[in-house]
Amino acid sequence: MDTLIVTVHSVKLPVGFGKQAMKNMGTPLPVMAHPKKSIVEVKAEENCLAHALLITIGKVDNNANYKPYRQVRKIRSVVQTLLQETGINLPNDPGIPQLVRLKEHCRHYKITVYQSLSCKDVIYYTMTSKDIV
Repeated sequence: MDTLIVTVHSVKLPVGFGKQAMKNMGTPLPVMAHPKKSIVEVKAEENCLAHALLITIGKVDNNANYKPYRQVRKIRSVVQTLLQETGINLPNDPGIPQLVRLKEHCRHYKITVYQSLSCKDVIYYTMTSKDIV
């Protein structure tokens, strides 16, 4: 029984007037994060919480569909199955109770939800053997 722990660190945007700071000043976060393979931008327009959860589970479990999931291929049916199995209607009923139901369904994973890019703004946290952040 191996334990996988994923730790997420928030990187602050450059501050100051140095050459690198001036180069990155005003650059949107998605553009700065694009080269980082550890940051996944969820491109789904609806049910993005379920998409993010399944993409991350795919990465943690080395699922062969991880890359297609990131590119919003092969994931829509899996998201619909997850939402049907949990009885969640995310567009009409988002919130902490839905996170609790998702956690009950994905009981082997730890789910942490942040309110912003700051690691200090945790709004939901669970404990288990694998981390999903």
